[in-house]
Amino acid sequence: MMNLVDSFGEFKEGKNIDRAALLRVLEDVFRTLIKKKYGTDENFDVIVNAQRGDLELWRVREVVPDGEVTDERAQVSASEAKAIDPDYGIGDECYEQLTLEEFGRRAIQAARQTLISRIMDLEKDDIYKKYSERVGDMVVGEVSQVLKKEILVLDDNTGNEVVLPRTEMIRGDFYRKGDAVKGIISKVEMKNSTPVIVMSRTDEKFLEKLLEQEVPEIEDGVITIKKIVRLPGERAKIAVESYDDRIDPVGACVGMKGSRIHGIVRELRNENIDVINFTTNLQLYIQRALTPAKVSAVEVDLETKRAAVTLKSEQVSLAIGKAGTNIKLASKLTGFEIDVFREDEEAEVDDVDLDEFRDELEGWVVDVLKRIGCDSARDVLNLKPEEIIRRSDLEEETVMEIIRVLSAEFEDN
Repeated sequence: MMNLVDSFGEFKEGKNIDRAALLRVLEDVFRTLIKKKYGTDENFDVIVNAQRGDLELWRVREVVPDGEVTDERAQVSASEAKAIDPDYGIGDECYEQLTLEEFGRRAIQAARQTLISRIMDLEKDDIYKKYSERVGDMVVGEVSQVLKKEILVLDDNTGNEVVLPRTEMIRGDFYRKGDAVKGIISKVEMKNSTPVIVMSRTDEKFLEKLLEQEVPEIEDGVITIKKIVRLPGERAKIAVESYDDRIDPVGACVGMKGSRIHGIVRELRNENIDVINFTTNLQLYIQRALTPAKVSAVEVDLETKRAAVTLKSEQVSLAIGKAGTNIKLASKLTGFEIDVFREDEEAEVDDVDLDEFRDELEGWVVDVLKRIGCDSARDVLNLKPEEIIRRSDLEEETVMEIIRVLSAEFEDN
């Protein structure tokens, strides 16, 4: 009998591997050892004691009369059998226990290396499988190393290393070694036979998990999150619905005086979060999606998936948002491309509708200007060039040409 604690002690404890799989590997390694020495393992028993970590190797041969051994691998002479145990007789199965020393030091060393390699592979497969099942789950850990393109984090639950790429970090995230960090497991990959667990703080699922932690009604299934869209670190929009008419889903998510949402906002580096009531009424849904702007009217074209939204002049900039963030997120949330128009107000004296300039300006340029809320020449000229560039993403040269063309109209008059 050989005790694995002495020869292979590092594998007995602390390995987060399925016990049955570990025993199968041990048996396989020693059967390979037997095959190398004896040419076959057909007449050998490998017995692993799971509780004690003991290993027994037995050679089993049929006892035959002296001089009648025709297969040394399967038969043993009576005299040799009696030397092992005097009680053995002709026709019995002779059990001979083997010791490690019989295989030689080099063979044992090679088996040990094989065992190390096989168990490491088992560990890697186990990690890959367990984390693959956890994709989308929250992970909390401690920063172990800060690298140029990524941060290495030790999972608090398992001690396994998780990678947080800088591309998956929120603008404003800054971590030092030892800092706590939260995120979700976004994907698990095998690279060079090693599992790489990637976490993310920019994924919509991260915001969803933070909400589940803060809002018991979501975890209980009373409130459901219909959709989340984010520009990480800047703004997010969440559509929620309640299955209980007595519960206001928006109020429950925000909490008394914003108590529930404030913690999430801090975790996301002051990301502005708009929570709205989901509805199947498309016009109302688009109107709510443009929060905080107050919309006067919405017209929806189901074929083109476009929505024309009319607002008062002072609401246009709110609807568009800083660098267009609000309207971009509203479009992603609703699935509709949103065009913004000002309400018909008392027309400015000496003003000209932008459509009148389609001969001098390219049609798509006029469309872009109208989309940012400029319906007339005066609407454009009342904006600073840098404001037009910011809102429309047009090139500076194009904007300056627009201003020249529109200004010329009034100079001529």
